[in-house]
Parts: sequence; structure tokens; C-alpha cells
Amino acid sequence: MKNDTLSQLDSTKISVPVPVQNTQPATPAPTGILRTERLNVMLFILLIGTLVIVFLFLAKTGKPLTLRRIGGLDAIDEAIGRAAEMGRSILFVPGSMDVDRIQTLAALSILERVGKDSAQYEVPLDVMCRFPLIMTTAQETIKQSYLSAGRPDLYDPSRIRYVTDNQFAYAAAIAGHAVRERTAANFFIGEFFAESLVIAEAGNSTGAIQIAGTAQSHQLPFFLASCDYTLIGEELFAASAYLSREPILLGSILGQDWSKAAFVFMILLGILAAMFGWDGYIQWFNVE
Repeated sequence: MKNDTLSQLDSTKISVPVPVQNTQPATPAPTGILRTERLNVMLFILLIGTLVIVFLFLAKTGKPLTLRRIGGLDAIDEAIGRAAEMGRSILFVPGSMDVDRIQTLAALSILERVGKDSAQYEVPLDVMCRFPLIMTTAQETIKQSYLSAGRPDLYDPSRIRYVTDNQFAYAAAIAGHAVRERTAANFFIGEFFAESLVIAEAGNSTGAIQIAGTAQSHQLPFFLASCDYTLIGEELFAASAYLSREPILLGSILGQDWSKAAFVFMILLGILAAMFGWDGYIQWFNVE
């Protein structure tokens, strides 16, 4: 039996694939400083940079610049005023990520405005943090807000506290605080995940006015369903310029907005080019 098997192996012809040789000539390496095949990329960068510089120049020369109204940020005064009338506290949650995240930094910029207004109206402000470093940063932020409002005597660092770094224990603590204290206004600003609906529903059950904001697209539906106002995506990052009205920040935001408008216009032209066969316009956007 063994000899039969060996004889079969010996008689089998094993074909070894022969690699196909590339007969095409190799593409020469690009030489020179300017690569003309990527000229379109350079023009896009110049377009964005030019628009930003133009609006920064207009801001520095004192030309009035305006941004479109953002309902969630305009409602901050309404929420704090309501808390003052009801004699209840405000709850601020700066997301569930650490201070190295850009959404957390945007939340802290909004916290500065909320802290200043709450000091002026003498409304207690509670901040619940998931990480110790955020707690320290939030304490300093609110301390400066109270100083700028002329009420440093109202500053109470024990109201800005670290809870736990466990996600759902953190959410349970926020929900419990909102229900026990029956806060008049809740701010959920920053980066949230599965805990977003838990805390937003708990605050909604008490009848509090709620303002949320996040760039997490998969959590936006929950905030939209359970909060009165929601900052969507880039509105969160524009909050610092919108609230402070600093001309330099406004110029930067407007330059970026007009750049986006220019790209939308190019996309519409691309649709027309595809419909009418303007291949030259479409080919110009290829990047090699």
C-alpha cells in the first residue's frame, strides 16, 4: 500500500506557477520642487488660508462680524434665569472623557460662561466630573468666572467634585443628583457615550430645562429627544467664539465657514459636470 502511494506521488506532475513579469516601464520618480499633478491640493490650501487671513484682517480692523444664531447657546441665560426664579441649583456635566479631549475643552469654555452668569444671579452651580484632572480644571475655571463676575465670596470648590471613573456608576450618580436635588437647569456638554440617554431622561423627568451638546453623532438622537436645546457637532466648537465675541476667534470661524461654502459650491458644480459630461472639471480634482 505504501509503495502504491509513493508511485502515485512520483507520477503526479506538480505545476509551479511562473511569476508574470511586468513589462510596463517603471514610473519615474517625481523631480523638482513643484509637483504639478498635485497643484489642485495646493490651491485648496491657499483658498482656505486666504479666507481665514482675510476675515482675521477684517476682525482686527474693527469691522463687525456676525455668526448665525445658535439656539442652545442663546438659551443659557434663559436656563440660569429660570433657576434663579425657582431658587434651585444648576447641574453641569462636562462629558465623560478626560481633559485631553477637544470636546471636553469646548465644554469647559461653556462652563466659564455658565459660572459667570450663575455668580451674577447667585444660583448654586454643581459640576460632576468623571476624572480628577477635569475636576481641578473646572474648579479653576469657575473660580475665575466668579472673580470676573465680582462675586468670589460665592465660590464653593466642594460643589465641583470627582465622582468615579466607572462609566455607568458615573451616570447613576448624575441621574441620582438630578432627581434628589430637582435641579432647575441641566447642562450636558462634551463627549458622551451610552450614558447619554440615562442622564438626559433622569433630568427630563424632573422638568428641568436641559441644554446638551456633543460631536458624537451616534448620541445626538438621544439628546435631541430628551433635551430642550442641543448643540450639534461643530456648534460645540464654535461656542467659545460665539460666547466671547472675540474678533480674532470670530474671524477664524468665519474663514472656515466660507471655506466650507466654497467646497459645497464646487461639489454642486461637480454634479452639473457629471450630468453634462464636463470631464475636464472632474479630472481636475484627481489626486495622484
